[in-house]
Amino acid sequence: MKLFDVHSARSLLPEVRRLLAQGMDARSREVEVRRVMAAFAERAQLMGGARLDPEQAEQWRRELAVAAALMRQAVKALEGLGVLVKDLDIGLVDFPTLYRGQEVLLCWRYGEPDIAWWHGLEEGFRGRKPVDEDFLRNHRGG
Repeated sequence: MKLFDVHSARSLLPEVRRLLAQGMDARSREVEVRRVMAAFAERAQLMGGARLDPEQAEQWRRELAVAAALMRQAVKALEGLGVLVKDLDIGLVDFPTLYRGQEVLLCWRYGEPDIAWWHGLEEGFRGRKPVDEDFLRNHRGG
């Protein structure tokens, strides 16, 4: 596992933003296709059944396969950088680091201008604390 300091994590943000946006876009597309499919199934049930056009079914299958492949590709690339992908729906990632000798996570959410938060391994997003002077003095990467 790669360990980051704040500077090394920040230096990766442009690439993390790009890859995360790709993964999030693919995830959004998957959600939308599944919503359309569920709406079709619901209408069909209400109408007592309906015939699904095989071409439409194949198109949905292809769109889901492409979205899944793009999500896997983005996550794999992020993980290759040492970044932990936590949530593609909201664009949440973590960068492992050490603070006072304990492993913790620098936490960044898509749309935030900088890496300004961290949390313990068990705390998660709700337990985020600001990257302050004490943290900067007492943390280190690998």
